[in-house]
Amino acid sequence: MSDANRPPLAITMGDPAGVGPSITVSAWNALKGEADCAFFVIGAPDLYQGEVPTQTISDPSEASGVFGSALPVLPLDAFPLPVRGQPDSRSAPAIIASIEQAAAFCLSGAADAVVTNPINKALLYAAGFTHPGHTEFVAALCNTATGRAAQPVMLLTGGGLRVALATIHIALKDVFTTLNMEDLVKLGKIVDTAMRQDFGLTSPRLAFTGLNPHAGENGTIGREEIDIINPAADQLRSAGIDMSDARSADTVFAEARDGRFDAIISMTHDQGLIPVKTLDMWGGVNTTLGLPIVRTSPDHGTGYEAAANGTARPDSLIAAIRQARLIAGHRKETA
Repeated sequence: MSDANRPPLAITMGDPAGVGPSITVSAWNALKGEADCAFFVIGAPDLYQGEVPTQTISDPSEASGVFGSALPVLPLDAFPLPVRGQPDSRSAPAIIASIEQAAAFCLSGAADAVVTNPINKALLYAAGFTHPGHTEFVAALCNTATGRAAQPVMLLTGGGLRVALATIHIALKDVFTTLNMEDLVKLGKIVDTAMRQDFGLTSPRLAFTGLNPHAGENGTIGREEIDIINPAADQLRSAGIDMSDARSADTVFAEARDGRFDAIISMTHDQGLIPVKTLDMWGGVNTTLGLPIVRTSPDHGTGYEAAANGTARPDSLIAAIRQARLIAGHRKETA
């Protein structure tokens, strides 16, 4: 099956008061001539009408046929449209429904991948949203549908780097009690599998960062490398995975840029995101590994201020769409 004949990508609405509508319009304008990037958005048609030609569809199968001339929109139940830049809790049920529908289409094969526009979790809690974040919600939807417990892993790409995170949204002081060898081994296996099936690498080379400065300097400024990270690397190498011992975080990203490593597993959130965002602030992509579906998203938030003043940039969404198509293609090749 050629890329042009594959199912389209499903784009979620995101928070309609944020940058989601405007960057979706800009992404369609940039990609409408590329049949392999055909997508449809699950949202309110009025969010996009007047900006670009739109076509309401009732099924994902209709999207590819109209994508070249109009933005395909699969409508949600009506809800009050917010003013751009002014979040409205009445949008919450529709935001959640958009994510649920996109995941369901992907799980059924009607869509090749889900690309999620940014949400504001605090806005959704009153509507019954109980998950720590977007990633966990998508994973829960997959788990319910398949009956299997997926372990979602955040991978950030940009600036020539692929960086997975061992810990994400926890206080820095809690990293030292959260980090453990078992989870690092599981994470290493998920990243290795993803590099092969999602990115088409036959012999991926992975690296752990150290947690402490200079990777602990042989235990003189911290023992996490000796007691946790390096033993996890030993287990992964025993399983046939090309994984380095903990490497100093102030040099390993440069080593990856020079071609020594294909992906890095960072011990903390900021340790991994700072180099990616420094090198590619506008075009980074958040990809969720470890799921039975392909999910990518822009590497930024709702951007209410940018939505209000019309300065939102679509670079990250465009990159997320391209990456979703790339990964979906690799998965079909290795299935």
